[in-house]
Amino acid sequence: MRNLLKYLIIPILLSVSTALWSDTRPLRLATTTSTENSGLLAELLPRFSAETGIPVHVIAVGTGKALRLGRDGDVDVVLVHAPAAEQSFVDSGYGEKRYPVMHNDFVLVGPKQDPAGVSGAGSAPEALARIARARALFVSRGDQSGTHKKELGLWQQAGIQPGGRWYREVGQGMGKVLQMADQLQAYTLTDRGTWLAYQGRLDLEILHQGDASLFNPYGIIAVSRQRYPDINHEAAQALIDWITDPDKGQKWIGAFRLKGQPLFIPDAGD
Repeated sequence: MRNLLKYLIIPILLSVSTALWSDTRPLRLATTTSTENSGLLAELLPRFSAETGIPVHVIAVGTGKALRLGRDGDVDVVLVHAPAAEQSFVDSGYGEKRYPVMHNDFVLVGPKQDPAGVSGAGSAPEALARIARARALFVSRGDQSGTHKKELGLWQQAGIQPGGRWYREVGQGMGKVLQMADQLQAYTLTDRGTWLAYQGRLDLEILHQGDASLFNPYGIIAVSRQRYPDINHEAAQALIDWITDPDKGQKWIGAFRLKGQPLFIPDAGD
């Protein structure tokens, strides 16, 4: 009798899983290194997959590359943090609609001795201007990520075109950039989540934070099914619906902590 029950139960479980999701293809999500490095995706995606039966394949790259993957139809959905570039992605017909998901902030970190006097600056552009005047080493991601785009915008606000031996563009993700800045005892701009994930391994500290210019919003966009009919659109929309639901993704985003600190503020519906 016990063996008979075993053979009856297995088909029932399989039918339930199939009912949850009939498409066997994984959802392809292109997102930023900050959502991966912080541990947020490891908190959210297993819950999403358990509730929906949809497997998720994550490609964690800079925002610029994530949007390029979307433009080429190589992913189904993007979760990134560069609002102007996101809106251009939608306006150009590559994405369907931008949904606000959450925000955190950027911080300027550097050597504890702070040779450029960044800690006394009144704003992030002023802090960068001090670094430029001192010709203090600055490590830039240089990869067209959301963080790189934010950094370039801050230099523009400061009225400075950075360059020269003191300014190092490295084309790497945020974790690698923090490690390089540590080795060189240089300044860099980082999202707070990646900083918290790495700070215990680094001889750097936050030297400027908190002003409005360092605000860092994230949005999620399904790749256009009109442009790419084979996109796994139903799965993409299922993730969008789940992550913007106040009782699901938004609840877990708000509850997420790293080293006791909240990293992201839910934004869906704002």
